[in-house]
This record gives sequence, structure tokens and C-alpha cells, in this order.
Amino acid sequence: MTSEPTYRWPMPAAILSTNVGSPRPNGSKATPTGIQKLPVDALDVAAPGRRKGPSGVAGDFIGNGRHHGGDDQAVYAVAREELDWWATELGLELPNGHFGENLTTTGIDVDAAIIGSTWQVGSAILAVTGPRIPCSTFSTHMQQPRWVKRFAERGRTGAYFAVVAPGTISRGDAITVRDVPDHGITVPMTFRAWMGDRDEARRILDLGAGSALLREELAEMLARS
Repeated sequence: MTSEPTYRWPMPAAILSTNVGSPRPNGSKATPTGIQKLPVDALDVAAPGRRKGPSGVAGDFIGNGRHHGGDDQAVYAVAREELDWWATELGLELPNGHFGENLTTTGIDVDAAIIGSTWQVGSAILAVTGPRIPCSTFSTHMQQPRWVKRFAERGRTGAYFAVVAPGTISRGDAITVRDVPDHGITVPMTFRAWMGDRDEARRILDLGAGSALLREELAEMLARS
């Protein structure tokens, strides 16, 4: 896995696309999926008020509320630069929203974000909570051999956010990073912990980094293993 980008980041940091998903067939599964998200002019975001289940984006569909959605996964962001890297790697066009992201950004390394840092975007304030964990629905959607393994090896997953203050986020809105914790735990570090790196998981717990839910789930993972 790598946490280093292979491109330079232009300035300024901004929202390139705001995206919402509607229910669509999910391969052979009975439950539909909202992973394919399409651009809209703006998003209204608010904390769902639940640990798992609803999206924090008004009108955004989540099919599997057991593992997705909720306060710690209210909004998902991916850098356009990362989509471009994969487009070159796969020889495909990857439109904004194709990874299931609500926010397609430009000019900011989403994967370098520090867990717990806050972003002012439009009239909303978001807090970085953790990585996206690739799943079978993502693999079915991408239709690429060994997709989950390849995505995990790349280690640049985009970031989930909690909604600290509700508001509206529109295309073209600037991104201002505020209140960055000094523990230094990034999104890729947290992803490595999720993927079984016990030392990284212990480091996150020792530093008290991230949300209570993140620490609880990492502690449970360590206990199981």
C-alpha cells in the first residue's frame, strides 16, 4: 500500500462535483445499491443521527445500512486526481461520482487528510472520520478483475466525513481545512489498521485518534484477532 500521490496538487482546493445515488440493481443481490452517483447542483448535508444506515446527504440512497452510512459515514469524498490515476491505470473513463463519492474534489489530497480534522465546505462543516473499505458491491460495480485487492493495495480510498454543522455544498465551493489534530493519523494509516495492521490499530487507540465509534470498532477488531 502507498499513501504518496503520484501527481501534483493544483490550487485552490474546491468541490468539482456534488453527487447523489438512486437505487439501482446490485448484481445478483436482492438489495439495490446507490453506489453509482450522478452529479447534481448542490447537496444538503446533515448528521443522520444514527451509528449506521442513513446517508448524511439528502436524497442519497444507501442499500446496505448495516455496513454503510450513519454519523461517521455521512459524506464520502474522493479526489478527481485519484479518479484520473485509476482511469489511466484501467484504461477507462471514470466520471465524477463513479466511486460512489458524494464529493469529487480537486486541488486537495483527500487521502492525506488527518483523522478528526474539519473542513469548511459551503455552509457546512465536515470532520474526517476514516477510509472507505472496499466491498463486493464496489467490485461488482467496477467490473474489474481482483478489484478489491487492487484498490486495497493502492491504499488511497478517499475519506468519509461526519457532519459537524449542517449546510449546503455546491459545485465550485472552496474547501478550507481547519482544526487539524496533532496526532498525525491519516486516512491511509487508518485504512491499514482496518486491513489488519495491529500496530497501526494500537497506535490509533493509544493516541485516542478519531471518533469514539472508530476506536470502538478497532478495539473490537483487535480483540477478535
